[in-house]
Amino acid sequence: MTQFPKKNLFYIPDGMIYLDGNSLGPIPKAAPAAIQNMLTGEWGEMLIRGWNNAGWMAQPSNLGNQIAPIIGAEPDSVAVGDTLSIKVFQALAAALNLNPDRCKILSDNGNFPTDLYMAEGLIRTIGKNHQLVTVDPEEVIDQIDADTAVVMLTQVDYRTGRLHDTKAITNAAHAAGAVMIWDLAHSAGAMPIDLAGAELAVGCTYKYLNAGPGAPAFIYVRPDLANKIQPALSGWLGHDAPFAFEQNYRPGKAIERMRVGTPPVIQMASLQVALDIWKNVNLTELRATSVHLSERFIAGIEANCPDLTLASPRDPNARGSQVSFAFEDGYAAMQAIIDRNVIGDFRAPNIMRFGFTPLYLDETDIDAAVEIIAEVMTSKSYNIAKYQTRKAVT
Repeated sequence: MTQFPKKNLFYIPDGMIYLDGNSLGPIPKAAPAAIQNMLTGEWGEMLIRGWNNAGWMAQPSNLGNQIAPIIGAEPDSVAVGDTLSIKVFQALAAALNLNPDRCKILSDNGNFPTDLYMAEGLIRTIGKNHQLVTVDPEEVIDQIDADTAVVMLTQVDYRTGRLHDTKAITNAAHAAGAVMIWDLAHSAGAMPIDLAGAELAVGCTYKYLNAGPGAPAFIYVRPDLANKIQPALSGWLGHDAPFAFEQNYRPGKAIERMRVGTPPVIQMASLQVALDIWKNVNLTELRATSVHLSERFIAGIEANCPDLTLASPRDPNARGSQVSFAFEDGYAAMQAIIDRNVIGDFRAPNIMRFGFTPLYLDETDIDAAVEIIAEVMTSKSYNIAKYQTRKAVT
């Protein structure tokens, strides 16, 4: 098993085993100093001159070029900024514009809810005959037909960790004349990605990329389409010449037109530090190590926790870098496990999730986590009243 000498680059509290990087990555140790330098050395000393002198205005493209190889994208095809929900809206609106004579948006019922909510809102806004159709993940390819305008999927199911075959689905979409959008929120930084010619992709940077809560999202546009895409959100910074202050919108060149709002400079300082860690990381080796750790975890849990049922695909090649177990009292059990400093999370109705991130996890962590989880399950300590009360974030 490949060892990644990166664990010392992250701050993880003493005694904690962090198995929730699929939801929020830990803070890089260099992030506080970088953010402080931005606050005092750039914002503090330069004030508005920072847009030029500190390169703030170029951050969306510069950071996009650092994300591009992580998601298998070409240079100058990724822009960073705004939130993932905004980027989903942008991508879907652009995709529908590429297929104006079709009305069906196809997704699956394992897609992350915000993607579906944004689709519903866009459909209401457009006010035409578009329809969002969701099917079981296994049925997606069979449901792509001549009415399908767009196929919009999250590569890794946020509940179960089920992994879509990007190449097979993208090829099927294109064969039917549909546009393909991939949401990479649960796969970027977890494995090599083959976009297989997809027109658009989106993702976030606060999970496996470790940029921090609220860190900006990214959007990818296939280079041959970048100067054809018409942005539905025609923000000031997506204009071809923002400081010409023209009254009418002219889209910027290529991926620049997918910028919307002002870059979140403080958050981007954290993102830059996080992306520095990815230099020279071999994604194929990372993926192999993630599979090894997750297989070790599954074997340990199934040997010691008979009340937990594997909810993720058994085949490691069919899942992302998370493992989910189903349990009727999963919320309470997860709270008891967290109380013992093993951090996972819960997704309704009964899913206990655990993420496997080799940059800061190793076999010792996995074995210790299994032992603690087994103790909680065997003792049934999750029946204590304090673990039964649902918090706002699960």
